[in-house]
Amino acid sequence: MNGKEVNYRNEKLCKPGLSAASVRQPGMSVSRFRSLFTRRLLIFGLALALLSGPAAYGFKDLGTYEYNRARLLAYLVRQDLEAYHFTHKKIDDKFSEAAFGIYLKDLDGKKRLLLKEDVDKLRAFSDRIDDELNSGRLTLPDVGEKILARRVAVVRDMVDGLLSKDFDFSKNETIETDSDKLDYCRTDQELRERWRKLLKYQVLHRYLNLIEDKGAGSGDKKKTKPAKDLQNIARAKIRKTYDTYFSQILQEKEREHFNRYFDAVTRAFGPHTDYMPPSSKEDFDISMRGSLEGIGATLQEEDGYIKVVKIIPGGPAFRQKQLQPADIILKVAQGPGEPVDITDMDIKDAVNLIRGPKGTEVRLTVRTPDGKRLIIPIVRDVVQLEDTFVKGTVLKGAAGEALGYVRIPSFYRDFEKTKNGDGGRNATDDVRAELEKLKAKDIHGLVLDLRNDGGGALTDAVQIAGLFIDTGPVVQIKDSSGKISVLSDDHRGTSYDGPMVVLVNEFSASASEILAGALQDYGRAVIIGGGHTFGKGTVQSVIDLDQTIPFRDMDKYKTLGALKLTIQKFYRITGESTQYRGVLPDIVLPDRLQSLKTGEKYLDYALPWDTVKPTNFTKWPGLHINLAELRTRSEKRVAASKEFQGIEKESQKIKDLQKKTVLSLNIDIARKEMEDERIQAGKDMPNPHGMRQEGKSDTSRLTEKERKELWAKDVAGDPYVREGMAVLGDMISMNEGKTAVTVN
Repeated sequence: MNGKEVNYRNEKLCKPGLSAASVRQPGMSVSRFRSLFTRRLLIFGLALALLSGPAAYGFKDLGTYEYNRARLLAYLVRQDLEAYHFTHKKIDDKFSEAAFGIYLKDLDGKKRLLLKEDVDKLRAFSDRIDDELNSGRLTLPDVGEKILARRVAVVRDMVDGLLSKDFDFSKNETIETDSDKLDYCRTDQELRERWRKLLKYQVLHRYLNLIEDKGAGSGDKKKTKPAKDLQNIARAKIRKTYDTYFSQILQEKEREHFNRYFDAVTRAFGPHTDYMPPSSKEDFDISMRGSLEGIGATLQEEDGYIKVVKIIPGGPAFRQKQLQPADIILKVAQGPGEPVDITDMDIKDAVNLIRGPKGTEVRLTVRTPDGKRLIIPIVRDVVQLEDTFVKGTVLKGAAGEALGYVRIPSFYRDFEKTKNGDGGRNATDDVRAELEKLKAKDIHGLVLDLRNDGGGALTDAVQIAGLFIDTGPVVQIKDSSGKISVLSDDHRGTSYDGPMVVLVNEFSASASEILAGALQDYGRAVIIGGGHTFGKGTVQSVIDLDQTIPFRDMDKYKTLGALKLTIQKFYRITGESTQYRGVLPDIVLPDRLQSLKTGEKYLDYALPWDTVKPTNFTKWPGLHINLAELRTRSEKRVAASKEFQGIEKESQKIKDLQKKTVLSLNIDIARKEMEDERIQAGKDMPNPHGMRQEGKSDTSRLTEKERKELWAKDVAGDPYVREGMAVLGDMISMNEGKTAVTVN
């Protein structure tokens, strides 16, 4: 695309939080779509220039560069939301109330900074956001910035005073931890009391952890420290955390306050519509292509320092060999340039300094765990994020048969390379390659794992479905005008036609739900998981706002970021939407997090579930599998499984903890609660969904073969995978000697 065209991506995506799709109508060629849309945009821009022009909208200098840039953004965001969002929601007083609620929650959702009088001042804008967007005169972000800065300065002094002396942990006090059950404080005295209890709670738990870590009271004199010293250490750590927190708020730039405002404006249209500042747009692109240009290290912020958590295998830091997990990065220099101190810097800003174009050098001043200081030069390069790519392995079934396992962490696709004709890595090709490897090892069944897969490219959801069905429709899509199109697999033949099960959970969303739903509707696979999948059944489009500026002489305000907005809705080939309800598994297994409110139906302003007419399709030909019998056998195994019994108990415990929001500030009670939790945690509980937390432990110094073996071992030990294998075994034994399987 040339620089004058609106950058509507040709590929459709479907990923909660990070997703995109084109608004090209089915059957229209890409070139035809671009031509018509560009012509319409040019005509629209010309009409604006002739009929209204920048001056009519107020585009003359009314303040700072950032303010005028924000006014331009307000114009673009308003135009695109009203024109292209699926709901065609009007920007009016009702919309303003919704946007203000989101804005206030983002500003101080925990009700620890603002007083009720501050909220009342801000609430005067609750029905004016539509007027601000229409006029281009934005006031709320400035008022919010000033009120927040004033309150943070007051609260910072409160916190310093409260942390200057010891707390009395012998008193029988309690704290309400659910902010939804609290109102904003009316006076500074009320707010100080709220902070006193919060800080006391945090210091108490940090203090108890220090006692445990350092062996105080354990009888080991070498490790024992006086209790007073440990409380001083605990208070110092909490103070440092809040020093960093308050500093970051006070250092927020004018642009960041406008970003918060536009984020609230867009989210009032729905949970998957938002404004992406330039940095967020870059993160979105990285997540979709599975690669970035940088040093290849995972970082986290800890007590004001930027700490190395993991070295990505094969990346520049891995090859350079000096940077190690647990190193603290103190300064960053661009080649021989002057180093910048990143202590207490927001991690996003630190990452922006470290990340950079391929072939450039960055020099990191680090402190190693043993206290040494090193200057480490690293030449940036393309880093492949291997944990985001498809993986496969062979597992041994109960009867010794070979069973395949393929995990799809996301439906990724490198759009830039695809657009430029350079190919580009994608999930479909990687799944096809894994299936070929597994078939060469004569597998008798397949476990396809979509747990925690938040979605991605719609193209890949459809094409991957086509690897398992001969040909036919995969998903229906309705646009804002009500027109329905059908996306189909038109390529005859399959890459795998044997028995298969699909693992899902409540974090399987969007493209994952399309794939799982299609395989379920065709009777191609047995779906196994928790009570439901996420329920995200909408398509988003990412619009590059730099390419939509209709006024002349506005290039000085670039880069503007992007707008992600919902433009279409998904429906299964049976006519049911995946929106809101998600996909219901054929076999439901216990889930540790089943009591949590996770899913589309718990999000503000989510679109409802509905139906359209079913499309014509032919069930997968083969032999009948009795789902009722499969469920009965699975239930018996689960009931006898100590792991699943433990998961059920943990799920109930989490449910009980959710209800308990008033917690004790008495040290004896708190200590007993911590001990009970530690005993429970020591019972070899599996991970929340039986999946290893990838990236949690550093494996970068292992060989590729060793990493693969470790991963395969983790997969084989997963109780959900094992139950999936057991269901496969049932399917095979129930149809012994038969070549095809149909689920009904």
